[in-house]
This record gives sequence, structure tokens and C-alpha cells, in this order.
Amino acid sequence: MKRRASLSLLVLPLLLGACATDRKAEDSNYSSVSSNAFVAANYKAADALLAQLNGKLAADKPLIMATVVNIDALEQTSTLGRLVSEQISTRLAQGGLKMLEMKLRNNVYFKRNQGELMLTREIGEVAHTHNAQAIVVGSYAESSDTVFVNIKVIQPNTNFVLAGQDFVLAKESIVRSMLQRN
Repeated sequence: MKRRASLSLLVLPLLLGACATDRKAEDSNYSSVSSNAFVAANYKAADALLAQLNGKLAADKPLIMATVVNIDALEQTSTLGRLVSEQISTRLAQGGLKMLEMKLRNNVYFKRNQGELMLTREIGEVAHTHNAQAIVVGSYAESSDTVFVNIKVIQPNTNFVLAGQDFVLAKESIVRSMLQRN
């Protein structure tokens, strides 16, 4: 029995060390994501929206995130537009807003069967159907070296803008690759 106890005491630090190593790797992965300029820009924009929305929304009603679209062709988006939408929605949810995940709904109007809610005249109907108090919409425009992004939180029954934020992304290789239409 003593021998088993001794063996357990020898193995325990190894097991704990393995857990610590996994935690360090996890922390490292998180810090590399959180220090990414693209993620940071999206989170900063969402934080600005949260600050502007403080006290303007009911706690019990959801918001819907539309897909961020190309300002020159509102029926088009890209990986960049979809990812900006995802990250803004995630950060708003982290800030305490009730974000309705539309990809899991099967009775929603999706523009051109792309599986995403885009700017359409019917967006107000979608918001009404899901009792959403606001819709987060956005667009982006490309220049040779930057991408300009505009995000707004709109009240669907009045079309009033409750909050808005503009930001700019450097058109580095990762951003450039996400702009390919698909």
C-alpha cells in the first residue's frame, strides 16, 4: 500500500505538469488571436457599439446580425464580410446583448440561398418574425491598400440608427485573401 502511495505521489506532478502545459498552449493561442489586428479592430468596433447602445435596448429582446456586404454590390459579400459579421456578433454577445444566431434557423428568409441574412427589403419582416429589437448591418468598401468598414445598429420598425461605427482595415495579405468573392 505504501508503495502505491509513493508511486501515486510520483505520478501526480507529471499529470499536473501536463495540465499546466496544455493551459499554457491554450493561453498562447488565445493571446495570439486577441492580439491579431483584424480581430482587435472588429472587437473595438463592437465595444464602441456597446457603449453607444448603453440604456437604449431592452434586456429581454434579441438582436439579429446581418452579413456585412460589399457597398458597391449589396447582394455580394466575401469571407471578410462574413467573418467581420461573426466577430462583431460574438463580441456583442460577450458584452451581454442577446444575439440571435440566424444560421440555426430554418424558417428565415435567406437572400439567394447563400445561407446568410443580407441587406434586403425583407430584413424588417425577418426582425419582426423573430421579435428582434434591432438589426446590426454593415458594409465594406475596398481601396488599393485599405478596407473601410461601416457597422450600424438599426431599429427595424423605424429604420432609426441607434449606434454606428466606422473602422479601417489594412489590406494586408490575409485581408486581401478574404476579399475574394465566393
